[in-house]
Amino acid sequence: MNFRRSAAALAAAVAVIGSAAPAVADTSAGPSPSSPALPAGLYGTTDPQYDGVWRQSLALLAQHTVDVRPAAKAVDWLTGQQCADGSFAPFRAEPGKACDAKLMVDTNSTAAAVQALAALGGHDTVTGKAVSWLKSVQNKDGGWGYTPGGPSDTNSTSVVIGALAAVGQKPESVVKDGKSPYDALLTFALPCSGDGAGAFAYQPDKKGELAANADATAAAVVAALGQGMAPKGNAKGAEARCDGAGKPGPDRAAANGASYLAQAVAKDGHLTSSLPGATDQPDFGNTADTVVALAAQSGPAQAQKPLKWLEKNSEAWAKQSGPAAYAQLVFAARAAGADPRDFGGVDLVERLNATGPAPQAAAEKDTEDSAKSEDSAKSDSPFGVWWTVGVFLVAGVGIGFLLSGRKKQGQS
Repeated sequence: MNFRRSAAALAAAVAVIGSAAPAVADTSAGPSPSSPALPAGLYGTTDPQYDGVWRQSLALLAQHTVDVRPAAKAVDWLTGQQCADGSFAPFRAEPGKACDAKLMVDTNSTAAAVQALAALGGHDTVTGKAVSWLKSVQNKDGGWGYTPGGPSDTNSTSVVIGALAAVGQKPESVVKDGKSPYDALLTFALPCSGDGAGAFAYQPDKKGELAANADATAAAVVAALGQGMAPKGNAKGAEARCDGAGKPGPDRAAANGASYLAQAVAKDGHLTSSLPGATDQPDFGNTADTVVALAAQSGPAQAQKPLKWLEKNSEAWAKQSGPAAYAQLVFAARAAGADPRDFGGVDLVERLNATGPAPQAAAEKDTEDSAKSEDSAKSDSPFGVWWTVGVFLVAGVGIGFLLSGRKKQGQS
């Protein structure tokens, strides 16, 4: 999901308004001269002050979904960003220094880290502390704001729901003052009549009115289904139709939201970003999120038009925007049944891997290829290929025993 409600969003908006340029971050030039040296395990080349934990979490989660084992130092960097109370800030330049009151921790970074680390497995202590912190800052309406104590919003509540699901907890059972996260989420849902029928708002405005927000709707659809940022497509293909009969439950609200998104991309195949003082631009990130939401609710077939648009048009955006963008496209491709390694001719996995430390799986493949070359050179051996296979099978049994001792948690 693409949750742009942090200071990073404000900085990007100012840049867009001032230059009327596309709403993307330029990662090609590297960090600014005033920025600290980037940590070795971090993905991306831009200043991580506002999005370090977020983009790292998305990168690691995307790698996991395509069976790539991230570099150990990349995972260690993420776990090392956690504060003693379990929370995460967008970035800690000095992770060895204790977090203090001046450090702004937030629910989005924390919940994203939980989703990534839960998927990778073996980080129960880290994710357990993070979830405990998230529960401690749950609002009385059952939801979460971006920062502790802030009013609940659809995006933050959705990413926390994904974190709860990732660690095997039922979101409906996480209750504050009798209200669950779904109770909060449904207060942001618009009815199936009038403007924005079926959509979700980010938050009520000052008058308490709800306005359709595509970003929030894409997040809410997946969350209402009890899933996180990287769901698989719905094989049953539930219909994306807005039904206004009665007060909707989570499943009905997800279908209503998907109906709104399907109509939003029906004409051009993409969403549009509008900012004051800037020319309207295609919204690549939220279009990718829409693909995920449509596929999760209504099946891959319903997501093909925006998916095909992304395949044809997203390469330059992803190259500029960096690891989080590549991760979003990986999530979209996977959910809608496309090949992330051949996405409009682009290998998204290779591009993502290149934005940070080489994953373990890549290093192992190099070793494996080298071994195959040696085996080929020794093909005249009197023992033959099946003797070699037998040796590897015996070795595999030993490896299996080692791996069986590890606790792994699957991702939705």
